Amino acid sequence: MRIELNTPALLFPAISFLLLPYTNRYLALANLIRNLLAEHQNSPHQRLVQQINVLRRRITLIRLMQSFAVFAMLLSMISMLSIFEQWFGAGHALFFAALVSVIVSLALSLWEIQLSTEALNLQLELLEASP
Repeated sequence: MRIELNTPALLFPAISFLLLPYTNRYLALANLIRNLLAEHQNSPHQRLVQQINVLRRRITLIRLMQSFAVFAMLLSMISMLSIFEQWFGAGHALFFAALVSVIVSLALSLWEIQLSTEALNLQLELLEASP
């Protein structure tokens, strides 16, 4: 099967739509981390330390999610260039690698959502424990 020049271009809008919520999650986490830091400096609590550790893992995952999405975009562009130059084997391989990169990015997103739920549960436990 041969892919056309426009086939890798189909990933561009998908990747753009992925990067927007990834960036929004990153910005929301950055705000939350700043707020938790201020709260922790005022009154240290073990639950806050646990939540900060979860947030550290989440911020790392979001960075990886964004990296794999951007890498997929680059691979798609190089794939298009390869197809344009009629290097169809390289174009296919690069397009396949771009698809794998998007899949990895989505899998990391799922993992980050799981950690987000864990962080919310820690926050709820903290609220329950407060008088």
